[in-house]
Amino acid sequence: MSIKLRKITASDWTSVAEIYKQGIETGNATFQQTIPSWDDWNKAHISTCRLIIEVDNEVAGWAALSAVSSRPVYAGIAEVSVYVGSKYRGQQIGTKLLEAIISESESKGFWTLQAGIFPENQASIAIHKKAGFREIGYREKVGKMKDVWRSTVLLERRSTIIGID
Repeated sequence: MSIKLRKITASDWTSVAEIYKQGIETGNATFQQTIPSWDDWNKAHISTCRLIIEVDNEVAGWAALSAVSSRPVYAGIAEVSVYVGSKYRGQQIGTKLLEAIISESESKGFWTLQAGIFPENQASIAIHKKAGFREIGYREKVGKMKDVWRSTVLLERRSTIIGID
């Protein structure tokens, strides 16, 4: 099995969107209910921190960062998204992606990554904790999905190399 990490490009959008769709279909990956256009997704994600993982030349998953605020003081803080195609779940692909996006984020000067994960998504919570994220809170009934209130677990990872002085 050959595994390759690389930057996401516009030509990857079909594969990225399909994996995003698979995540949406689980009901436990995102509040998002429809796939955005490439332009909307592109605007919503930080251009320097977007990765794809390929297994035997097939896109198996992706990770990207989103800004948490437009205020300059928060420029080093981002929200992380990790999505793994259904065919590749349970094969450490999410762990590899998360480790890679952490490294990429630190190389770009990010000192904090955060994630809001549905409590039902225990696999995602587990890989985040394994990667050094800690639980910092719980947002009860933060949003509705299909007329049902959903809560999220808040996780945060502080870099051990950026922002420590």
